[in-house]
Amino acid sequence: MKNLFLGVASFALAFAGVTFAADTVDLKDIKCLMNLKSPAKADKTSEWKEGNVYFCCSNCKGTFDGDKKKFATKANHQLIATKQVEQGACPFTGGPAKADQTVEFKGASVSFCCGNCKGKAEKMSDDEKLEGLFGEKAYEKAKYKKAEKKG
Repeated sequence: MKNLFLGVASFALAFAGVTFAADTVDLKDIKCLMNLKSPAKADKTSEWKEGNVYFCCSNCKGTFDGDKKKFATKANHQLIATKQVEQGACPFTGGPAKADQTVEFKGASVSFCCGNCKGKAEKMSDDEKLEGLFGEKAYEKAKYKKAEKKG
């Protein structure tokens, strides 16, 4: 009986966590991680780092789940665009990021330590921005962490 209770309680907590995450993430302008022409759906998710990433269908979710590391850059971008994580430092230098040194890229805001770093980012092609601002090295250097709930 005790094991049954623990199993039910664990399921309830896991379900509540998924429901909470879907309720707090605004998917209005968010596209599927795999198919950038299709809107992301709240019920098609996979866990990624400090949050969830969203897909248009089970096929896209399955492709991601099959090799998450292959899609890390896109997943990082979506975590940032959905504001599930907060930036702690410049993705180029690791220095303190300044709110007045920010670049927007496909729904994600990235702040830099200075005008030089911001200028460097602005000159990058879209492909260079994806890797340079959202790749694993940049994500780590920028010290992203789970966003704290507001209000």
